[in-house]
Amino acid sequence: MSGRARLALCAWAATVMAACAMLPLVDPATWIFQAALMLGVLTVVGALTRRVPLARPLTVAAQALAALMMLTLIFAREQAVAGIVPGPKAFQHFAELLRSGADDIGRYAIPAPLSDGIQLMIIGGVLVIGLMVDALAVTFRSAAPAGLPLLALYSVAAGLSDGAAWLWFLMASAGYLLLLLTESRDRLSQWGRVFGGSPQGSRAESAGGPVAPVRTGRRIGAVALGIALVVPLGLPSLDGGLLSGAGTGIGGGSGGGTISAVNPVVALSGSLNVDEDRQVLSYRTNTDNVQEMYLRIVSLDRFDGTAWTPTERSITEVPGEFGAPIGLAADVKRTSIETRIVAAEDYEQNWLPMPYPVSRVDIDGDWRYEPVGRTLVGDHGQDTKGAQYKVESLIVRPTAEQLASAPEPPPALRREFTKVPASLPSVVAQTALKVTEGATNDYERAVKLQDWFAFSGEFTYDTEVRSGTGARAIARFLQDKEGFCVHFSFAMASMARTLGIPARVAVGFTPGTPQTNGTMSVGLRDAHAWPELYFEGVGWTRFEPTPNRGSTPSYTVAEDTGPGGVPDVPRPSQSASTAPSTAPSASESCTPQEVKLEACASESAVAVAGPDDEERSFWALLFFSPWALLILPGALLLLAIPLLPMLWRLRVRSLRLGAHDGAVPKGARAPVGAREVTEEAGGPPGSPAHPGRADGFGRTEAAAAHALAAWQEVTDTAWDFGIAPDESQTPRKAAARIVRLGELEPSAADAVHRVAAAVEQVLFAPRPQVPAGLARDAHRVGVGLRAHADRRTKLRALLLPRSTVRVVWALSARWGQALDELLARAQTLRLPRRRPSPGRPG
Repeated sequence: MSGRARLALCAWAATVMAACAMLPLVDPATWIFQAALMLGVLTVVGALTRRVPLARPLTVAAQALAALMMLTLIFAREQAVAGIVPGPKAFQHFAELLRSGADDIGRYAIPAPLSDGIQLMIIGGVLVIGLMVDALAVTFRSAAPAGLPLLALYSVAAGLSDGAAWLWFLMASAGYLLLLLTESRDRLSQWGRVFGGSPQGSRAESAGGPVAPVRTGRRIGAVALGIALVVPLGLPSLDGGLLSGAGTGIGGGSGGGTISAVNPVVALSGSLNVDEDRQVLSYRTNTDNVQEMYLRIVSLDRFDGTAWTPTERSITEVPGEFGAPIGLAADVKRTSIETRIVAAEDYEQNWLPMPYPVSRVDIDGDWRYEPVGRTLVGDHGQDTKGAQYKVESLIVRPTAEQLASAPEPPPALRREFTKVPASLPSVVAQTALKVTEGATNDYERAVKLQDWFAFSGEFTYDTEVRSGTGARAIARFLQDKEGFCVHFSFAMASMARTLGIPARVAVGFTPGTPQTNGTMSVGLRDAHAWPELYFEGVGWTRFEPTPNRGSTPSYTVAEDTGPGGVPDVPRPSQSASTAPSTAPSASESCTPQEVKLEACASESAVAVAGPDDEERSFWALLFFSPWALLILPGALLLLAIPLLPMLWRLRVRSLRLGAHDGAVPKGARAPVGAREVTEEAGGPPGSPAHPGRADGFGRTEAAAAHALAAWQEVTDTAWDFGIAPDESQTPRKAAARIVRLGELEPSAADAVHRVAAAVEQVLFAPRPQVPAGLARDAHRVGVGLRAHADRRTKLRALLLPRSTVRVVWALSARWGQALDELLARAQTLRLPRRRPSPGRPG
């Protein structure tokens, strides 16, 4: 490999290592693999253009064009020519993504979700830094100035992250030093004379060559690393959103910190998965219909293709009376209720949780009123911490007939709340049309959507699934059919908008749990999101598409219909009839019993099918792209690195136990102690007293080695599952310890003791008798340990076994041995010459 090629490879590695400092900023961190592969393509393009050769500016231009085409392929292929050539629409889409990414940065806390906008900003920024590093270090042959863009990348990440900054610093600095030491010494010396001074004359050269450039590189690296340490300390403290180190969300697990909910959407997953369900609110109300007591925090009514967010609106003083809700007609039944709410002392929220629609709020503090969403938001740092307040609200009870006969909404409202971005995959609208086929009005369409999500669509409620915020996230959810309330509410609201139904998403809490003292307790796990659809004459109306969460609104459950009444709709609530419908039904109207018996014709696959399903992930594109041959080897190498501990462990196990029981590892020999015991027991090899002469001794030695190898495999397997070896114990005691800590079954316990007994025979018995089947026993022990381990321990034992630390020990021992040999040779070279005796010629 040429010097320039090595330098290009080091530039790529240095950029990737510096980019790792941004890993704590977003979650998941899968973007680093995309960035590394795209940087690899950039490096290959630079190497090819320099080989042509092109002028230096043309080389940089070619790399910039390649970076732009890759970004277009990943983020704007639908708007590009042939999916890779950017045009005006592609640049417009890039501008929208960057704008939404900037909004996400200001709104989300660390770690922020990996939205399309944030992903474009991070990967695009890393490509720009990588292009600068490659241009400076390789194209213009000046590696030292290339540390400046690397420093900028690390400093931005370190200034925003409050995690293990020292680890990222070590990685970034190691990459930079690697780049410096790889560059040619001549170039490094010329650039760094201001740091290194003039050469020391022929004395330095005669002492072993040009060492000044190496010293210069060290000094330059020391200066750059010092700047890297000092600059993050001088960055100003940035608050809010992604720029804030404080976590946000409705909950932070157990502990004494506050419970912040600056952005409840991002926090829903964390709140639903907390180990301890902490109370955030308690309330007492004068209604028995507590299933309608959803405590609403804020409404998200702006969908820009990457996220649902609240629209920025003007706020006013909190009025004494809020007046009638928008769109609510006088003939709709309603009940006025009163609720007293107490917030926990560690619940810190900018919006005030209240039932909807609220009529009056009695609260102290600096609060402001947002009329469109009918919400209260804190001003000048006001929050809910320990707040006590009284709310008067309405329980609205529309009938199915009133909703089905609702007139058209006002044009301005319909325009605002039915907007969908151009980037929304067409499969969303196609699925909405398929699910609502046969419906004659917006109410029927809304109910069909709700029931398809909640029941007939065979979706799975899973709080472990990442929410995602991009437009493609909705299409992925419709295909995977796994998620929690954020997925269901976002998808239903988006699909309703494609049907022309005004929709938004509400975020807050479900009613909570009744207490013995008559109050209701609301905890972290009650955090919830649900869609609200607008019907003229009723107003904003709650729907519940999330399975097994909240309560199904009564107005969406069909009752007996008279002549000319509302067409029958599914009954997904728990109070649904247990008798299957006698009428022929499609998958949208299947009863629970029919679905369980698989008697319904599922349309889920058809519903989500469409041209946009040809959207392929980045990885699929790699396999079908022209430059796959250049990328795949590097990608496979990167993927193989994490698997090295597992591969080493499998290889060691194979060598120790052999391909079949009784096989001896190649090259394995019994320890000296075992050999001495054998020789003492049977005499020297070849003697009449020795069994089998020399070949008999060989078989005994091989059996002893096999027994010791099986025992070492047993102890290492136990170590992999968390039972560290104790070298101070005898094999018998060690076996008992493994049985006890590993909770082994009798068969596995007997196997451990048999292997331990064989080792004791080898080490201590005058005539060792090594039984057969030790490899099977070692394998049986591993099966027994695996049977009682949890999933995390099993994965750790497979992918990152603890016993692989023996590799480090072995390397350390070899390094020490090599160092000792080197010092011994140096000592012999430094021995003084023997002076000649007087009188003898010298």
